Amino acid sequence: MMLTGNEPLSILPLSSQPDERAGKAHYKLCDRLKLEKKQRRMCRRDPGVAETLMEAISMSALECQYQFRFERWNCTLEGRYRANILKRGFKETAFLYAISSAGLTHAMAKACSAGRMERCTCDEAPDLENRKAWQWGGCGDNLKYSNKFVKDFLGKRSNKDLRARIDMHNSNVGMKVIKAGVETTCKCHGVSGSCTVQTCWRQLAPFHEIGKQLKQRYETSIKLASPSNEATGEGEISQTRSQGQQPSPGPRTELIPRTSDLLHIEDSPSFCRPSKYSAGTMARKCYKDKNCEAICCGRGHNTQSRVVTRPCQCQVRWCCYVECKQCTQREEVYTCKG
Repeated sequence: MMLTGNEPLSILPLSSQPDERAGKAHYKLCDRLKLEKKQRRMCRRDPGVAETLMEAISMSALECQYQFRFERWNCTLEGRYRANILKRGFKETAFLYAISSAGLTHAMAKACSAGRMERCTCDEAPDLENRKAWQWGGCGDNLKYSNKFVKDFLGKRSNKDLRARIDMHNSNVGMKVIKAGVETTCKCHGVSGSCTVQTCWRQLAPFHEIGKQLKQRYETSIKLASPSNEATGEGEISQTRSQGQQPSPGPRTELIPRTSDLLHIEDSPSFCRPSKYSAGTMARKCYKDKNCEAICCGRGHNTQSRVVTRPCQCQVRWCCYVECKQCTQREEVYTCKG
């Protein structure tokens, strides 16, 4: 699943009225997600898929906004902005495809281990280790099932379409980052807490860590050039060189993008002024001596002073509450000029 411009970016408001066909309630949810025919069929197959899709969409959007909160493009995805960016080949487009596939992979693996899916459960482990994990409270995140589901859900794209190949590549980067972040967690159970016996299972890294790694890949995203036919998008992938950079003798293996690199084919707009890609940065909050100059695009910033009251000098009282004083202080807020 990618952010196509049609699906919601937060948990959909569900009707409080009970569905007359409780067993088919998720059908309506699948229809509201505006999926392709095959994706809708996969969504309807398991009642837990629809909620997992919505969770993935929301989680991906929130993480995107968190990672870009200090930048000109702050992952504003409302309405036309999202759809217009996804039609292009910017670095931001690459990040959206990667974070979306990572979000679905992560959410599906967690849904399996949480028992919210009918077609999967804990991570499949040989020699009854999985049964032991259940016995001792450990349940591995089922990345194997999740990867298979996501690949089937995304489907295959035409190899002749350069944009489709790049989009799929960036989606795969998101899944690879999830896989690389798998950690083994162990729990000891023995006499008096000794570790004579331990059960281990696999857990995914927190999604915030996944977002952080994908943001780093965004920063080093590789721009590709292709002698392509603009009408068909056909062409071969190759990396562009900076102006004046001359190829050195010998094999140039470093020019071949790695499977872990995010790829883009167009330079991003400045995002300074309102456009079909963003609302611009006018009136955006910034942080003096940190990012005001960059975010405000040289237009300068306004300074406002305000008085705020916050809890302070908090202490835990027995039993069982926290007692705080109220402290008043003056703070300055900086926003970009128009």
